[in-house]
Amino acid sequence: MRSQRFVAHALSLFAVCAVVAAQAIPIPAPPQLNAKSYVLMDANSGQVIAASKPNMHSEPASLTKLMTAYVVFHALKDGVIHLDEPVTISAKAWRMGGSRMFANVGSQVSVDNLLQGLIVQSGNDAAVALAEKVGGTEGTFVELMNQYAQKLGLKNTHYVDASGLTNDPNHYVSALDLALLSRAIIREFPDYYRRFFAEKQFTWDKIGQLNRVSLLFTDPSVDGLKTGYTDKAGYCMVVSALRNGMRLIAVVMGTPSEKARAIDDEALLNYGFNFYESHKLYAAGTAITKFRVWKGADGNVPVGVTHDIYVTIPKGSYPQLSASVQTPSGLMAPVPAGMAAGSVSVSYDGKTLIETPLYTLQAVPEGNIFRRIIDSVRLWFVKK
Repeated sequence: MRSQRFVAHALSLFAVCAVVAAQAIPIPAPPQLNAKSYVLMDANSGQVIAASKPNMHSEPASLTKLMTAYVVFHALKDGVIHLDEPVTISAKAWRMGGSRMFANVGSQVSVDNLLQGLIVQSGNDAAVALAEKVGGTEGTFVELMNQYAQKLGLKNTHYVDASGLTNDPNHYVSALDLALLSRAIIREFPDYYRRFFAEKQFTWDKIGQLNRVSLLFTDPSVDGLKTGYTDKAGYCMVVSALRNGMRLIAVVMGTPSEKARAIDDEALLNYGFNFYESHKLYAAGTAITKFRVWKGADGNVPVGVTHDIYVTIPKGSYPQLSASVQTPSGLMAPVPAGMAAGSVSVSYDGKTLIETPLYTLQAVPEGNIFRRIIDSVRLWFVKK
């Protein structure tokens, strides 16, 4: 592999942004919080802007319901269940203590309404009812929760129930894992996210309850996600906010009060939005550069990325980014579309922020006999 600078298309992108952001601003330390652990993450890039004890095991309380919702969203996507499908409330669901939507035993409640009861009202009865609908039993559903946690790379997460009401020490999460899970919900299920998480109030059986995410009522940029509380967990909250095209996720765990968790999450959001900026560097399926193809019908193949690539950096520091492509000495036809070929990396202040594979964006079949002969001769000199 050999390293080369980006081609003119990529360099012109940096040049344009250099005019927009002329000079980096000083970046203060993150705010001092009352939380036992916290994470501030850019939802698009996945970069962590600020963190304290991000991998510490914490009791999630009702933040468990974020994974419950994620599993249910997958079941909806896969056609296993449907939003208008009725769910019969079992005695186990009806007997759940703590926060509830107050669904009566034996009654039928749609998946749609149960999701509102789960997310808006933090209903433990809704959590069990949905778990039994998707998994058959809550125990089977919990297995799905842990399987999805593994797929998402949540290394410090393990679930024992679907509601978070347990005191089992094997039921734990970390602030970083909650940020990653929240990012997955927002990116994989944007329609469900918009539909359920920003809802401020939900009424079931004439009992109206307000969403416990207090920042929904005080910060118009906040549109989710969830709160949690037990005596052991303390007051916890995960929120996401969108300002001027930049989306952040803030997680605070173990604060001493409802007010403290709101103040801490708002402080994290303000810190991120005030001092950092996010940019989309490359769009999925768009050519970044071209690689040489030997013995092909075409002499080059365009390469790009399979998903949009974002970067999060201190405000005004875009001109200081450096980018490079690691490219093979040459590809041999036939070259299929979607083949991994080289990589692109972006660095700031000597630190690599992004390194991601490149993929061929189109197929290059073998060339005619004359092309193959000519390139065979050229390869002989290249190898020498």
